[in-house]
Amino acid sequence: MTYNKNIAYNSLPLLPPNCELENKTILKKTISANKALAELRGWTFAQPNPFLLLDSLSLQEAKASSEIENVVTTNDELYQALATPLNLNISPATKEVLHYKEALWFGFNKIKEEKPLTVNVFIDLFRIVKKRSDGIRCLPGTVLKNAFNEIVYTPPDNEHDILRLLSNLENYINTDTQDDIDPLIKLAIIHYQFECIHPFPDGNGRVGRIVNVLYLVQKDLLVFPILYLSNYIIENKFEYYKALKAVTENNDWEKWILYILDAVEQTSTKTLNTIKNIYKAQEDMRILLKEKVPQIYSKELVSVLFERPYCKIDLLVKNDIAKSQTASKYLKTLYELGLLDLVVKGREKYYINKKLWEILTND
Repeated sequence: MTYNKNIAYNSLPLLPPNCELENKTILKKTISANKALAELRGWTFAQPNPFLLLDSLSLQEAKASSEIENVVTTNDELYQALATPLNLNISPATKEVLHYKEALWFGFNKIKEEKPLTVNVFIDLFRIVKKRSDGIRCLPGTVLKNAFNEIVYTPPDNEHDILRLLSNLENYINTDTQDDIDPLIKLAIIHYQFECIHPFPDGNGRVGRIVNVLYLVQKDLLVFPILYLSNYIIENKFEYYKALKAVTENNDWEKWILYILDAVEQTSTKTLNTIKNIYKAQEDMRILLKEKVPQIYSKELVSVLFERPYCKIDLLVKNDIAKSQTASKYLKTLYELGLLDLVVKGREKYYINKKLWEILTND
């Protein structure tokens, strides 16, 4: 059946694609992308406390991924919400970003329990991201439009075909053969297929981007879910949609695969630099505190200050670093040393790790 953007694409071809996927150009790019990803994996795996950075990094990804779908919030509101989890006075957009982060960790824990990516996991991720109880689209009428309100793509429009295509995708994700293609090439194919199936009423992009990083963890190319492609997509949005369209309309997989490989390579390098900068800033603060205020210095205090940019007195108390009054004095001392900024919102006092904030928002 000839593809027509105005007609539901129920005839979306099953995987694997029926074409050459490992030409010389793609294989050359695959080598450099795998090298960058391996360096990121190796460096983070070697760190004494790799979980230290995951809260901040995953929240930045949640923000960027949501922005792609026009769910916009600010860094300030996000980190304030993270520091005050029971705060009900946060915007719907911020809640959606936090739901993304929750879904990411749900999926990661499933992989760690050796439960592979399946259709049921996709549905669970959707339900967490969108906080709703339904799942696969059942009714026709879904179309994707551009900024000019023009239809650019009509995804499959009935539950039977969507489940058929998802079942094929699940099998493709979880079945390897001896002559199977490189996992990063496979990642590009998985991401394309999920986006084209567009299985849910909303949140498909966010779920698809969570699936990306979970697949890399499942394939042991990452130990922790710290490679997030959303910023790359935001910065190269036109090329993203152009490459997707080229596959759908012309079966041109090369541009799309090269796009994803470049996203992996550049994002791996950028993420590794960010992590190294954070660890250096942490060590610099440790040395400074030991020299200037040895009476309050502890390794645990510095670690807590680098878990996320916003810190409250309660966080020090929760981590058994000090009682409330003493914790307040500690944070005030660090503020006077110029290491922390202070923001007061109503009755809440937030101390901001200036260097960590700078790295996360500027790198």
